[in-house]
Amino acid sequence: MKKVKVLVVDDSILFRKVLIDRLSQYDHIEVVGYATDAFDAQDKIPKLDPHVVTLDVEMPKLNGIEFLKKMMPKRPLPVVLVSSLNISVFEALSAGAVDFVRKPSMQAQNAVDLFISELVRKISIASVARVKTSNTVKAQTIITSDALKSTAKSNSIVIAIGASTGGTEATLTVLKNLPANTPGILVTQHMPPGFTKMYAERLNKLCAMEVKEAQNGDKVIPGRVLIAPGDAHMRLTRTGNEYFVRCAPGEKVSGHCPSVDVLFDSVASVARGNSVGIIMTGMGKDGAAGLLNMKKQGAYTIGQSKESCVVYGMPMVAKNIGAVATEAPCEEIASILKQHLNKL
Repeated sequence: MKKVKVLVVDDSILFRKVLIDRLSQYDHIEVVGYATDAFDAQDKIPKLDPHVVTLDVEMPKLNGIEFLKKMMPKRPLPVVLVSSLNISVFEALSAGAVDFVRKPSMQAQNAVDLFISELVRKISIASVARVKTSNTVKAQTIITSDALKSTAKSNSIVIAIGASTGGTEATLTVLKNLPANTPGILVTQHMPPGFTKMYAERLNKLCAMEVKEAQNGDKVIPGRVLIAPGDAHMRLTRTGNEYFVRCAPGEKVSGHCPSVDVLFDSVASVARGNSVGIIMTGMGKDGAAGLLNMKKQGAYTIGQSKESCVVYGMPMVAKNIGAVATEAPCEEIASILKQHLNKL
């Protein structure tokens, strides 16, 4: 396997040493150097030519967000953020970072081990990711359609979205182009606990629909988006003519908790043909089998196209097994969804 060349950017001497020592133990990773701040990184990137950069978000002189805004248009590189529980991680993802890993408590060895394992996994994914810059996103044409017709059937329709790497921005692209009267939407995005609540709060400020982190028993209604908590599977349930969600911790399914397959399978079972399934960018196959299940039950299914994915994994597997009825760039999915709903 070709080694992934990594540049570590962090102002903490202790944390930098831990990263370098632990990452160097992996045969497929070569730490080609380190930078103590963003300006140091700007100087070293052309010389060291890394495949992936690990980047601390909070740094002196120039923070990670401003660094990304300056670097990405000139030299797009896969960046994995190393961040504390902070809303700024989403600004950094918007500026072009591929993914993030939460900083561990350095006093807990088990926490450090889990962090390194997750970081290594995300470095591997980032090394094959399609990098997008904030300039690229701004240049994309958002295709819109007529406003969504309000019909009595809106209450019986459920829309389910699943995403992983690159999904925070791709899902935002879809949701911000949907009107407030869109049928209820359930989103499973692979993300750690804590960040899902902040992500929902960020989307709530940017979208016409209400967006919140799901709580057990929340009602699924038009105009509301529920985001699966970062440490629980979210399932659709039904009582009479009303839909609700059940959120509960559980073993990983398809390698994840929350799992897209868990969400899609529950929608297939409960809403059947009164549903739409959308599978977005991400590594692996989580959601593919569930989407096929939805399609078999009469749901309309959409897959994000290769060209618009940061990682064309989950949508590719779904397409290959026949689960995708329509494939489209994420910038066009809202329009396609509205056109479908207006025909019902």
